[in-house]
Amino acid sequence: MTRLHREPAEGMEASGCRVLIVGCGNLLRGDDGVGPILIRHLWERGIPDGAQIVDGGTAGMDIGFRMRGARKVVIVDASRTGAQPGTIYRVPGPAVEQLPPLEGMNTHSFRWDHALAFAHWLLKDEYPEDVTVFLIEAERVDPGAELSPAVRRSMERVIEIIEEEFLTELGPPGRPTVEFTADGYLRMGPDLAARHFPGGSAVAVRRAGELWLYPLRGPQAGGLPLKQRTPAGDRSVLVREALDDRVPVGTRTAVWDGLHGALRIPLDAGA
Repeated sequence: MTRLHREPAEGMEASGCRVLIVGCGNLLRGDDGVGPILIRHLWERGIPDGAQIVDGGTAGMDIGFRMRGARKVVIVDASRTGAQPGTIYRVPGPAVEQLPPLEGMNTHSFRWDHALAFAHWLLKDEYPEDVTVFLIEAERVDPGAELSPAVRRSMERVIEIIEEEFLTELGPPGRPTVEFTADGYLRMGPDLAARHFPGGSAVAVRRAGELWLYPLRGPQAGGLPLKQRTPAGDRSVLVREALDDRVPVGTRTAVWDGLHGALRIPLDAGA
């Protein structure tokens, strides 16, 4: 049995956001990866200020720490009940109050109900009052398989529901600001880091007067780590080498390019 701790892992802080969206599942097993894949699609479409997304397939029990301070939580996972593939189940908060015990839980079998059970244990009275779970019936979970057409269509429908019911009230995706520092780092706020760099790692490339920052899945994929610099959760990534040591110190307005999957930062202060 996995030993449980109340202290978050290094670099993991409470979200404090208005809407937290978590996708659970295994990307390597076909339809079982629908949760993390949905998170990637939301990420590419842009997330408004006040919302955060988490790939629960890699975050594991850290989800519990993320839920602290969140007003609303949405969890998406695959189900295998024998129903028609692509069937969508919407499970409201009161229906998930009776959760399985934590005994016997391990990180290899961590599912949405384990995430909520762990969060209940961890947060007690701070557990979010508004929790919604979407389950999508899987068709195939073979290793290496892609999403089946039925599950992909249902995933798109769940994305529409999430955007309409949970994200629209937050407004359109914002235009974030970032800061180039004199010691060669690019600093960004916690919401921007959680929204577009949930893996905590990135690749920096200079392109035609801009710095393009591409997110990676995690430190194991290589790239530049996003280090936590302040208690509020601000993150910094070392970009000096990508800019040939010519760092344009100061604040810039960044743009998320969903087509290319990159955060684009102008190097000219007047751009």
